[in-house]
Amino acid sequence: MDRFIKFIAAAVIASPAFSAHANTNEHSPNFSYEDIFDLEYASDPQFGTNDKNIYYVRNSLNKMADTTRANLWYISDDGKDHRPLTSGDFHDHSPLLSPDGKTIAFISDRSGKPQIHLLWLDNGKSEQISHLPKAPSNIQWSHDGEHIAFTMFVPESKPLPVELPTPPEGAEWEEPPQFIDKGLYRIEGQGYLEQGNSQVFMISREGGTPRQLTSGDYEHNSQLSWDKNNKAIYFSANRHPNHEIEMLDSEIYKVNIDDGNIEQITERFGPDLQPQISPDGRKLAYIGYEDQRFSYHQNTLRVIDLTSGKNQLIKTASDRSVSDFQWFADSKRIAYSYDDHGSTKIAIKKIGGKETLIADDAGGLTLGAPYSFSDFAVSKRGNVVYTQTTPQIPAELAISRGGKIKTLTAINNDLIPLRNMAHVEEINYKSSFDGRNIQGWIAYPPNFDPQNKYPLLLEIHGGPLANYGPRFSAEMQLFAAAGYVVLYTNPRGSTSYGNEFANLIHHNFPSQDYDDLMAGVDAVIAQGYIDEEQLFVTGGSAGGTLTAWIIGKTERFRAAVVVAPVINWESFVLTADYSKLFTRYWFSGMPWETPEEYRRRSPLTYIGNITTPTMLLTGENDYRTPISETEQFYQALKLNDVEAAMVRLPNTSHNFSDRPSKRISKVASTLYWFDQHKPNRENESEDLATN
Repeated sequence: MDRFIKFIAAAVIASPAFSAHANTNEHSPNFSYEDIFDLEYASDPQFGTNDKNIYYVRNSLNKMADTTRANLWYISDDGKDHRPLTSGDFHDHSPLLSPDGKTIAFISDRSGKPQIHLLWLDNGKSEQISHLPKAPSNIQWSHDGEHIAFTMFVPESKPLPVELPTPPEGAEWEEPPQFIDKGLYRIEGQGYLEQGNSQVFMISREGGTPRQLTSGDYEHNSQLSWDKNNKAIYFSANRHPNHEIEMLDSEIYKVNIDDGNIEQITERFGPDLQPQISPDGRKLAYIGYEDQRFSYHQNTLRVIDLTSGKNQLIKTASDRSVSDFQWFADSKRIAYSYDDHGSTKIAIKKIGGKETLIADDAGGLTLGAPYSFSDFAVSKRGNVVYTQTTPQIPAELAISRGGKIKTLTAINNDLIPLRNMAHVEEINYKSSFDGRNIQGWIAYPPNFDPQNKYPLLLEIHGGPLANYGPRFSAEMQLFAAAGYVVLYTNPRGSTSYGNEFANLIHHNFPSQDYDDLMAGVDAVIAQGYIDEEQLFVTGGSAGGTLTAWIIGKTERFRAAVVVAPVINWESFVLTADYSKLFTRYWFSGMPWETPEEYRRRSPLTYIGNITTPTMLLTGENDYRTPISETEQFYQALKLNDVEAAMVRLPNTSHNFSDRPSKRISKVASTLYWFDQHKPNRENESEDLATN
């Protein structure tokens, strides 16, 4: 244990020393742990009123504070004039240009906690205009530029229903008990919930007292959109009486500014989200789906004519889910993003007309794993600026003009060109279960020589309703820099391949996704450069569940690292934050109604088959896949005399990205475990354990 702690501590402050052939610069060092702190990425772009000015958020990491910083930046549409608008170790985000193009509203913690600020572009000065008790979000200018709408959590103090005696003066009694009567009482990343709800507010651009527009025991934490006359604000919320049971059944509403009257606009079972009024004020666009209780549903784009009430389904990319969208100034076209075969694409759709694909390399907003998160914005002239990524580069800004793409920024040029980054190639192969085509990617270690033999590391994505793709990933780069060939794939259940493919795991996870993953391992081995005695497997969340499932099915892996898994579905649905969703959508009944289904799909059921040395790694504050799942599996492995270790990350939730050092600890722990179980390290490990 002492050696493990020293190994991890060294990993956080030092770079791993591996000889490497340059994939980008053969005389430079490999990508290292310490390089993570030098990564930057762009987000939240938007055009100025003249289409030539672009404003965005530049995100970087603060090595001393182990946090992320963000500042507002400006760049011209030709990429020549690039300069900061704000600076300092703050988190400036959610910039929004005023209708007259003279002022940017944004949220910042530069006063000590998040508040609304204004930045005047003519003189570069900024001022805080709000003094809110809680953090604002979803800010939106009124069309006349006089007000800003936003959402904010409003605490509600409910007295304890039990009468307790009052402590004598000076007495030191324990705090009174906490009374909980809501079904959703704690959420991943937030912990135990404070009593209250998010509500819609508005505030004058001059500051002053904000005005609360909504109320009630409903969540109103939604994207906002003003009507053309500034008389109402549209939002999404679940205001149904059974909102605690049917958690996804939201509708679009509008609240009247003058009298606070709330009108329901949509009505169907399922989520209606992201309302956006067209620039001419005549139409309302939104995304969502008709809920059919499947594990996976695809978002469709709909437009309501606010005069006639006609609700029109907009034909978008066939059999793909709409992620985000924005109106063009002519109110006749909409740009939208979607995932297709592991890539995030952006298209322009003319309502009732043709569609034009303008980009297929959007993304780069997650530094850790290659998931599909991206931002984009449209200009009055029809240009699109978006976050662009590759497997070697986090999000930069790119602009599309008439289908021609130009990369505008190079904020990582002080690092990436000076490192030997792993080369990444796509791989396609057939599932051994039913012959379906499965897509994946291989990250090769620097100095890769196909005549040599390498260890193979299979890395499995979470979700499971998510997708990996040809996007930047610090984790994959670090694994490859350590000398591993890294395979990451999109087995059945992954998104971006259509509704049918994703729902192959409906009430059936884990299952034949195992066969998809093993076929991928076999396909890489068939290339001839893998040492079959050095196969390793890891994954997080749903990927951790699949990792635990895999080692219960096969002994071919030399070691496994199971990150934030579900091990026992019965205990999971009774302790996870969104238990109502998991039981209603992922299973055919409650655990006491169909216990055999829960046990059949639980890795814990197959513990007797496991011989693979296994490390488990989970945050102690994880409420999505609670650490009790990890503890069950660890104890079961120990009871069955399987070599096992448990790594507990203090003050860490399900997401490891809030602190860069946590991401490093995750990768370093994984590499430590795998390195200790390589064939040529077994005797050395035993000697070290006695020192």
